Amino acid sequence: MSQPDTSCACESLTTASGFLMKLRIPPPVLALLFGFAMWQISKTGVLLVPSSEVKNVLSLAILVAGLLTEIFSVLSFRRASTTVNPMKPETTTQLVTSGIYNLSRNPMYLGVLLVLSSLALWLGSVLNIGVLFLFVFYITLFQIIPEEKVLSGIFPETFLQYKSRVRRWV
Repeated sequence: MSQPDTSCACESLTTASGFLMKLRIPPPVLALLFGFAMWQISKTGVLLVPSSEVKNVLSLAILVAGLLTEIFSVLSFRRASTTVNPMKPETTTQLVTSGIYNLSRNPMYLGVLLVLSSLALWLGSVLNIGVLFLFVFYITLFQIIPEEKVLSGIFPETFLQYKSRVRRWV
């Protein structure tokens, strides 16, 4: 973890990044919307995997992995006494780079993706694979990229080093 560069005016984002940040939907709301869409799509009857115990156990394992990923992510932020609010990345006081953040720069979103993946498998619709890709596209474009611009403004050198050694997703 590193201290912020207080000489940085992180509020002055680029026009494109500022525009994208205004279009954001809070990630928990987004997860619910994508989950609801997957549930509706599953009613079409286009199944990838018929119901089975193996499918249910696998989807439960993925769900647990996703929830644990999210819990460890939030705990890391709490230990660093920095904001967990994805709608206000400019209030970040610490760049968290240890623990689960040593494996992924965005484990909170990875956790949500795992939870949605478990739902997709459990519902069994092949069409929900497309919903997962849409989630990754949306969260990357409208949440992660704008957050990264803010973090590179607050922690210019540290974030660049972190970015070079840890992948965005996994």
